[in-house]
Amino acid sequence: MGSSMIAALFTTVLFSISAISATRLTKTLGGVAANFWRIILSTIILGILCFCVGRGFGGAAMLTFFWSGVVGFGIGDSALYQALPRLGARLSLLLVHCLAAPFGALVEWLWLGTILDAWQLMFGALTLVGVALALAPDHRQSVTALEWSTGILFGVIAGLGQGGGAVLSRKAYSIATTAGQDVSGITAAFERIWGGVLVATVAYVLWRWHARSRNETKNELAKARSISSVAPWLVLTSLAGPVLGVACYQHALRSVPIGVVLPVVALTPLVVLPISMGLEGERPSRRSLLGGFLAVGGVVGLLWVRGKLISG
Repeated sequence: MGSSMIAALFTTVLFSISAISATRLTKTLGGVAANFWRIILSTIILGILCFCVGRGFGGAAMLTFFWSGVVGFGIGDSALYQALPRLGARLSLLLVHCLAAPFGALVEWLWLGTILDAWQLMFGALTLVGVALALAPDHRQSVTALEWSTGILFGVIAGLGQGGGAVLSRKAYSIATTAGQDVSGITAAFERIWGGVLVATVAYVLWRWHARSRNETKNELAKARSISSVAPWLVLTSLAGPVLGVACYQHALRSVPIGVVLPVVALTPLVVLPISMGLEGERPSRRSLLGGFLAVGGVVGLLWVRGKLISG
């Protein structure tokens, strides 16, 4: 198994941990503030790592990585942090990853000309069907119809943002390769996150301005003071998401088509299941177990086909 596919599998675990901790964080701080502080902390950590083990700023693909961050980190994650408190980690991630894979593969085919063979398409579809079967809710959660529909909308936007960001990252690696430059996952994550910082900061400023205009300053100050109480969740979601998770994600995208990477990363909501079982006492149904077997079978098939293509 190549290092890129191992990185994709690690991404699923790290994104799962990040989603669980992010859900706890959004319930205390709210989606906008939680995303803003997570992006700021992650940028500091990535900056330290990048200048120690990476190459810092620069390179022919830097601007494309930045726009990838605007779409993925900025729009995608901002939408995800609005979906999480409304839908929870399982359904939010289900929407994000099941939409990101086909959307990303479609755009990559139209823009970059990457061709997926019939076996890759079949196993990718099997993975997505298995994840959907395993994690589709048995009944609607205890939220209002408006919250539910709003959460679904944000989940769709987050999925499209992740798929679009992945395509731009693949384009950035293509530019770097043409220029004879080698970009590490850490460096790519650091160059991308500045796009997220831009979007998250604008959203945070507008959110605070809106709160002041509605005389909600005391409530916002209370949320700001509560950051210390959720500091462990903030550190955990930062490390597992934008730092280590995205670094692994970018490493996988260096040499593996989006239509292969994203279905593997789509296992993230399945990996969330045992974690949520431990924290929230959930028990999987027979349908969930069947979906899990199908999803794992799809990933094994993708790895098998990928190995045959490389060896052949």
